[in-house]
Amino acid sequence: MASPGNQRLRTDGSGAGEAVVLAAAAAAAACLVALILAMLLGGAGYPQISPGLPDPGPLTRWGLPVARTAVDVSAALTVGLLVLAVFLLPLQRGGLGEQARSYVRAASWSALVWAAAAAAALVFQLSDILGRPVAEILGNEITSYASSVPQGIGLTLTVLAALGVALVGRTVTGAAGTAGLAALALVGMLPPALTGHASSAGNHEMAIVGLSAHVVSVSLWVGGLAALLFHALRGTGEHVPTAVRRFSTMALWAWIGVALSGLASAASRLSSVGELFTSAYGQVMLAKVVVFIALGGLGWVHRSRTVPGIAEEPGRRLFLRFAAVEVALMAAAMGLAAALSRTAPPPDLSQATDAFRNLTGFAMPPPMSAQTLLTLWRPDLFFITVIAVLGGGYLAGVVRLRRRGDAWPWGRTAAWLTGLLVLAAVLLTGVGTYSYVLFSVHMVQHMVLSMLVPILLVLGAPTTLALRALRPARQRGDRGPREWLNAFLNSGYSRVVTHPAFATPMFVLSVYVLYFTPLFGFLMQDHLGHMFMNVHFLLSGFLFYWIIIGVDPAPRKVPFILRIVLLLVAMGFHAFFGVAIMMQSAPLAMEYYGQFEVPWLDSLADDQYAGGGVAWALGEIPTLLVLVALSVQWARDEERAERRRERHSRRDGSEDADLDAYNAYLASLERRAARQAQREQQN
Repeated sequence: MASPGNQRLRTDGSGAGEAVVLAAAAAAAACLVALILAMLLGGAGYPQISPGLPDPGPLTRWGLPVARTAVDVSAALTVGLLVLAVFLLPLQRGGLGEQARSYVRAASWSALVWAAAAAAALVFQLSDILGRPVAEILGNEITSYASSVPQGIGLTLTVLAALGVALVGRTVTGAAGTAGLAALALVGMLPPALTGHASSAGNHEMAIVGLSAHVVSVSLWVGGLAALLFHALRGTGEHVPTAVRRFSTMALWAWIGVALSGLASAASRLSSVGELFTSAYGQVMLAKVVVFIALGGLGWVHRSRTVPGIAEEPGRRLFLRFAAVEVALMAAAMGLAAALSRTAPPPDLSQATDAFRNLTGFAMPPPMSAQTLLTLWRPDLFFITVIAVLGGGYLAGVVRLRRRGDAWPWGRTAAWLTGLLVLAAVLLTGVGTYSYVLFSVHMVQHMVLSMLVPILLVLGAPTTLALRALRPARQRGDRGPREWLNAFLNSGYSRVVTHPAFATPMFVLSVYVLYFTPLFGFLMQDHLGHMFMNVHFLLSGFLFYWIIIGVDPAPRKVPFILRIVLLLVAMGFHAFFGVAIMMQSAPLAMEYYGQFEVPWLDSLADDQYAGGGVAWALGEIPTLLVLVALSVQWARDEERAERRRERHSRRDGSEDADLDAYNAYLASLERRAARQAQREQQN
């Protein structure tokens, strides 16, 4: 039954459909006008074609940005509808309500449009690359482009992800399944960003991560607001105040994400601030900045004026007006973004190009020393964000507990923060820079990420802190962050990945698969490969040490003796891995290291031998730390068991509960033997 606040927000439904159509038409018009103006301003609409050069024609010239705009808009709507259904609207007994299920079905239709738009973009993109009209490339060329060229593969993956959302969205009805669809939709938006022009920008890390974060933040912000506006305009829309308050919090973080990722993208493409005003690319980007600032102002009005009074009719009308204007501005920004992708950034003439710079995005560093390790920082936006979020969230949880009067062990806080500092030291300093150059430094980074940082993070007990600091959902049956975390911990997925039979082979055997197959050389050639390896090292180490010395609640309790056995087995395999690296007769991953020459390095083989020694030697210190921690935990567990036994003994009025239980067991055996003897006598 709807609350009084919801009843006041409802109307009789008259004019609701017209309002939705009007808002959608205004947004589409704003998007189209912004796209056309930006294409003309940037010169992409009517470029100067030199005689003799290939020209794909006006259909591709205008069809490609229109298709990309349709991809962005439909993908954002898909994400927004799914987020509205599972995160913004309250759940009912942990499941989706009727309106939420209808939004999931609507998301499946928008995902179908998304897939069609991505397929059209694939065709237009190939036409643009080859410089030939669309009619001339239909056939085998499209198949080859979609399966062998990175840009084509990226759009193909997007088409498959969108089709997956469209198909599964017709049948899914649960909260977990809908959350999984939202995650799939967000992931499906990333391949074009990861394989497009950002991958060839001067600063690969900043460009790729910045664009990916930008895509995710914009989709959550734009799609969430569009879906929320549609829900509020419906005459039967329920729980509008709750959905608006939740979206306000999400929109603030999305706005911050758009700001930071936009700065990163601009820094990777513009060599100076002056190019914002002197180049066509900078001018289109400047127009996006103006729209973004206006959206920030409207968001501030929402948080200060409309959200507090959303439960009343005047507040609702004010919210609808501002939200409609905001959606139109967002649509204009998406049109500008599509035009920006067709506008060439100004060339960077200040940097000389060579094989190493083309491969990594930065110049060959000088000979390694203590000074260069401390000064040659690499601003990896992904891990900067990860460290900032993990550190800030942990400290916020500790502060909340302290304000509530609850204690939190200082040792856990110290372990967590130390782990994050070590993480920054091996990823963002000169260690991260030289890991692209020297195999030995890469191996130092690998061992620290997989065998030292996870130990410190596990001892920080982040899950226990989150469960204690997060507040329960206000409405019974609904899910807030605490309930989602509990559901994840108790899910079948968690039971599988935290099982020793899964976590131990993943920790031990994956290094053999990585380094003794062509996979290592393949991953080293791309920044995404580096990121994948570092994330894998962290997660596999965290899972393994969570079952060994973890203090957080887990789906199963592993006996201490089995933990010691698993630890010794894992360390033995790691030591053998280091020896196997040292015994290699030829350097590994020459498809990567053979592409450039390190002028101050004597021998790649000697550097690889040193890397094997690092893998063999660095495993000893973490093993010792884990054994000490494991011994302390085992002793404390025995003390707790003894205290429980003593409490039970006092409760039962006995001095030794274990002896009483044993005597009772013997007495039961005697009674059973007596009954058996009696039955034999009767027979």
